[in-house]
Amino acid sequence: MIEFDPKTLTTFEFVEARYLPDTTTAELVYRFDRGPELVERIVFPGAPALAESRRAAFESALQLLHLIAGISYYKAAVPGELKVSGDGIDAGRAVLLDELYLHGLGEFAHQNQLDLRGRIQFPVSATARTAVATSVGLPRHNLVPIGGGKDSLVTLEALRTLGEPITAVQVGGSPLIARVIADSGVPALAIGRELSPHLFALNRAGAYNGHIPVTAINSAILVVASLLYGFDAIVFSNERSASSANLVKDGFAVNHQWSKGFRFEQLLRAEIARSIASDLNYFSALRALSELAVTQRFAKLDRYFDSFSSCNRNFKILGDRPTQRWCGECPKCHFVFLGLAPFLSKTKLLGIFGQNLLDRADLAQAFDGLLEVNAQLKPFECVGEGRESRAALAELSRRAEWREDALVRRFVTQIAPSLDAASLALEPLLLAEGEHFVPPALAQVLHAVR
Repeated sequence: MIEFDPKTLTTFEFVEARYLPDTTTAELVYRFDRGPELVERIVFPGAPALAESRRAAFESALQLLHLIAGISYYKAAVPGELKVSGDGIDAGRAVLLDELYLHGLGEFAHQNQLDLRGRIQFPVSATARTAVATSVGLPRHNLVPIGGGKDSLVTLEALRTLGEPITAVQVGGSPLIARVIADSGVPALAIGRELSPHLFALNRAGAYNGHIPVTAINSAILVVASLLYGFDAIVFSNERSASSANLVKDGFAVNHQWSKGFRFEQLLRAEIARSIASDLNYFSALRALSELAVTQRFAKLDRYFDSFSSCNRNFKILGDRPTQRWCGECPKCHFVFLGLAPFLSKTKLLGIFGQNLLDRADLAQAFDGLLEVNAQLKPFECVGEGRESRAALAELSRRAEWREDALVRRFVTQIAPSLDAASLALEPLLLAEGEHFVPPALAQVLHAVR
């Protein structure tokens, strides 16, 4: 049995990042001032030999992956000192990392009653060799990460409409995601990620544990993959509501989806353009859309209705998973059901989920969290804003097939009377708005009023 007291540790070190061409595997090594080395492995199957013209960019990207993926291990103790091996990092890279670790661990810190403000400071080295991004000759090809849910499929189909070259990628070995990619019919890439087994032992021994910014880690993995395989665009599918905080406590905004938000997109784009490759584009195709606008677009993609799932219980690293694609008990199931309801027939929606979640009175408090009413906060899940849920329920309350269901009736009688009727309009939430980095042709397809 490992003994581990996070309060007694003082240092977390980024020891080494190495790429082994024979096994096409990246090994990322970390350690605290006491305890075993923690080694994570990322496998890039069938990756070709690295082009010499991309070597400097690749080394810079590998270091960035090492530093970003380290957040999985750093959180076990959150010690006050960070050490970076080798020549270290420059001030530009430190800015991204300081912000990512602080805000990406915001939910983790909140739930562990920690305050990380003033604690996270990546050391800037005067000897750091700052890579200067240049064009490295990446071919025109879009790498689209697929998570198994609706968002990435909307992106994929929009790119297909434009005739763009596409490869769908998953990080990890989820069979559910593999099935969705197979249904799409586009070329597939599955990248392996093996966390250090010591991390799970530390968790059992008393390490701090909680949510980490997985999208940031996957983004860094795909930057490395783009240089290995040859992709000039990494196209994520994060919508504008991902930038909205779940709560503000003591002046600090806590956002479960911070690494899906616009600020992280800005930071990573800038770092890629500054120090990795000037011809590698990273952006979210859905940035200007609300969650409801995304569900509206997904409702037309019935080829995926028998395979997609947004239920996060399907993607847990450890523990039991639901026997069905939709558990019906988690906030993701609740929100996707509600978000699709205005755009699908009731019969078709019940066919997808196997039950009517809006006719379950026992879910009243859970739906209050989605609505952000009755002192309930937006749940720590990837769900839309409260105004979207309120607008969706208001729309359903006007439809005969839904208005008699338990939670719709409750909304009409107990919740809607205290709300501003003008704020319940659905149509404004279906329009594209806000800053984004979507190329014009793709934006024209995705932002068109449906």
